[in-house]
Amino acid sequence: MRLNPPQRDWHGRRAWLIGASSGIGRATASALYARGARVVVSARDAHALQDFVHAHPGSEARPMDVSAPDQVQETAAQVLAGGELDLVCYCAGTYREMRATEFDLADMLRHQQTNYTGVLHVLAAVLPAMLAAAGRGQPGHLSLISSVAGFRGLPKSLAYGPTKAALINLAEALYLDLHDVGMGVSLINPGFVSTPLTAGNNFRMPALITPEAAAAAILQGWDEGRFDIHFPKRFTRVMKLLRVLPYRWYFPAVRRFTGL
Repeated sequence: MRLNPPQRDWHGRRAWLIGASSGIGRATASALYARGARVVVSARDAHALQDFVHAHPGSEARPMDVSAPDQVQETAAQVLAGGELDLVCYCAGTYREMRATEFDLADMLRHQQTNYTGVLHVLAAVLPAMLAAAGRGQPGHLSLISSVAGFRGLPKSLAYGPTKAALINLAEALYLDLHDVGMGVSLINPGFVSTPLTAGNNFRMPALITPEAAAAAILQGWDEGRFDIHFPKRFTRVMKLLRVLPYRWYFPAVRRFTGL
């Protein structure tokens, strides 16, 4: 069942992608640009953003750190001054393996600041303007990139997984609150994608795909009006099945699959 208005025609529409200096965010920004969208890209790496603008003439670079609320507010004001936003996609994220036997509070909080609290800073900055636009009959779309690692607890995911679980819950609540005003909300749960974040993994990543393949799946999900956009399905469907297993089956299954 279609849960959102389909997003098929991107020509001339404004899209702000946060965390678009590399990986899924950059590939999705490039794919939207190819569809005719007016793309604004943000991330901490200003040089990478300028490289994107040089490769995509007419796009905008707005460097910012999502963990700095004043900076997010200032950047959002600059972006909104250029016109209403049809899409805000939060792609920013950080990841480092961690187990409870190597607990690192500073790193736990760094994951929280980038992966979850940063979303709240962005929402505080853009929601009032997007709600006002929806009231004028021009509703926009919010999209959050989470991960299948947020479905359930996993080994080595002590810092990363809980932040992605929080994003899943947040996206569901946003959908329930914003659907009636006409705004779209989508949740993106990738499996393993070849990005700088996954490059440090020292294990075989099943069903690994490229950022370009991930971007194509995301745009297809928006095209079809989906809320839950997950890929590659040969892997994510298995993870969804694990999500519903009782603990007495889930814990042994994960230990057997990971060897941990």
